[in-house]
Amino acid sequence: MMRSWASSFQVAAVYIGTVVGAGFATGREIVEFFMKYGVFGLAGIILAGFLFISIGTKMLILSKRINATSYQDLVNYLFGRKIGSFVNILMLIILFGLTSIMLSGAGAIFKEQLGLSVKLGVIITILLTIAVMFFGVKGLFSVNMIVVPMLILFSSILAIQSFSVEAFYTKPVDMSFSFKWILSAISYAAFNLTMASAVLVPLASEIKDEKVLRRGGMLGGFLLTIILISSYIALSTLPNVMEFDIPMAEVMKTTFFAFYFIYIAVIFGEIFTSVIGNLYGLEKQLLTYIQLPRMIVVCTILCISAFISKIGYSSLISSLYPLFGYICLGMLVLLIVKKVPSK
Repeated sequence: MMRSWASSFQVAAVYIGTVVGAGFATGREIVEFFMKYGVFGLAGIILAGFLFISIGTKMLILSKRINATSYQDLVNYLFGRKIGSFVNILMLIILFGLTSIMLSGAGAIFKEQLGLSVKLGVIITILLTIAVMFFGVKGLFSVNMIVVPMLILFSSILAIQSFSVEAFYTKPVDMSFSFKWILSAISYAAFNLTMASAVLVPLASEIKDEKVLRRGGMLGGFLLTIILISSYIALSTLPNVMEFDIPMAEVMKTTFFAFYFIYIAVIFGEIFTSVIGNLYGLEKQLLTYIQLPRMIVVCTILCISAFISKIGYSSLISSLYPLFGYICLGMLVLLIVKKVPSK
């Protein structure tokens, strides 16, 4: 029984670690998707949290029941084989792009926060990633079991500390946001659940007990909601929150400077887990097309991603994100509508 719960916690940690990428850990995503809507943003977090708990868990169980070994199998099941092939190619491109973005983010941390070169940050991240990927899914579990509890701890400490701060700098409520916050929350959940599928689908195939998956999905979704709420509360104490690229680091700097560099390490850890998560999904997908040793595939993906990261990710995201957003919403709707097959 204890081993079963331990496995559920591991699934939850991987779920959280996959969703919590660079934008989430820095607080930038929370500002963009929720903070700018004032009090409506908090309602949006509750809505997104409900989707993380319910649809995230359903995705794990569905993947297990249809014997999906990669997100390609899930996409084909949801969209049908013809449309699914197009969606899979698009997701492959997006995952490459996001892996490149995460490598760029790791390099930026080394440059902006530590005063070191971007190349050094990228090289260290690649070497650490290869070391973890060598151990397969166990490596993915190990990293997330370290980084995720630290993120939950820091976000909770900042939220508790924020209650003792007299001023909360929330954006004045604009009633024109009455419906926009709903679409923002649904888009946020759809995007993150779609990206998480690259890791959660192959993960589900490796877990034998459905109870472990169900508990892991619900626990992961619940803890994601807690982290979002905690971060929202902490960010509410920061004046001109919209102006910062890494607002959570600013909150940590002004609140607990003694832990500032530890928190920077946690942000790097979250970016690192996202690189691993995306790479894990890409590797599983590509191995269905090409017959090569997995570590050669992993190293090739990292080399290509490192090259793409030099291009500059803002133009990459601005061109791909609108199209991908529609695909994500479509996938969310199909995940809600489709029934889970019986065992």
